[in-house]
Amino acid sequence: MERKNNKTWNISIGGSIVAALCIIIYLFALIQGVVRVYLSIEQRSEVARIEFSQLYSLAQSEGIHGFMSESYKQTMNNALISTKSIEALIITGSDNAFAFEKQRDNAITWVNNTPRFKNKFSFSNENFYESMSIQDIRNANIQAVASAFDYSVISKILKETLILILIGFAIAFITMLLQLLLTKPVKGDMVLVPTNEQKKKVKQPYESESVRINPLKKVFSDTSTNPKGLYSPRSNIGWEEYIKDRLDSELHRCSSTEKDLSLVLMDFENVSDDEMFRQAAEEAVSFYTSRDLLFEYGKQGVAVILPGIGLDSAIEKSEKFYQRVMEKFIQSQDDIFNIKIGLSSRAGRLLNADRIMLETKEALKKAKNDPRTSIIAFKSDPEKYRDYIRTSS
Repeated sequence: MERKNNKTWNISIGGSIVAALCIIIYLFALIQGVVRVYLSIEQRSEVARIEFSQLYSLAQSEGIHGFMSESYKQTMNNALISTKSIEALIITGSDNAFAFEKQRDNAITWVNNTPRFKNKFSFSNENFYESMSIQDIRNANIQAVASAFDYSVISKILKETLILILIGFAIAFITMLLQLLLTKPVKGDMVLVPTNEQKKKVKQPYESESVRINPLKKVFSDTSTNPKGLYSPRSNIGWEEYIKDRLDSELHRCSSTEKDLSLVLMDFENVSDDEMFRQAAEEAVSFYTSRDLLFEYGKQGVAVILPGIGLDSAIEKSEKFYQRVMEKFIQSQDDIFNIKIGLSSRAGRLLNADRIMLETKEALKKAKNDPRTSIIAFKSDPEKYRDYIRTSS
């Protein structure tokens, strides 16, 4: 059990680390993209101020030689085209107004024969306006509108940001694919066996000579020692390390004779020391009759292999065992001994020990988390399982 749980735990931790790395990549990509776009806009604004200052100086110096002459207009138009950020100019003087645009009708609209700058999101909201001093020209001034964005720079930033995000997606996708390949999903239905009412029927404490609870609780002994002999001295049933080999052997024997097999995992939740666990294990042995098919499962659990018994019969036996234990293992009137049981069966499938253990563990896990019941069985669909094996192989 520990080896399987450690593998699953490692995969889960690895997935969490990769998920955190992907989140960091996404955040870095977004933050650097936003910062770089902001700096690009600020840089664009500074370029616009410099270019407008140059246009203003040129408009004033050329105005001395002939304000709004054809050569003046051509000079200003050429100067506008050579700028990077300025989109349009409006020059006024002596009650006349002249407009210059890089692209016709892109930045200027005419209202009552008077040019006005269009209000666009792509234009900077900075006010570029200066009065000019030109001899014999009254109210001479120059206005300009500039683009807020350098689209070539922003396009590069967005491409690089997208590449970073795609790298994060690729890492996440590869990790998810590896997890799917390394962990086979458990497919089937969970059968819930109501037990709460049975618990409530146990009102009075009961104590037999064969099952006596020691009020002095002791700690569990170390279960990590290497197996010696057939049975564990802690419980007098099989070592946990022997479950897989025996289960594989029994599955092979049952499949060759076309018999069913069920696996039962039970967890004695209120067992607090080795003596109580040994008593619980002996109770399971006396009920299931075959000691060599019972094994320790964790610190307070028992695994039972039931060759030749289908899921329905295994559920019925588990219910009877549950009732028997609930009647005998009572610590006080208010503190009832608790047991959780998970089951699964071969159900006509060709499967190994790891698979049926995985299904039974899932059933036991759900039983531990479900307040309505203490017994849950995993019921597979043989046809769907065979389809799944074909597609995954």
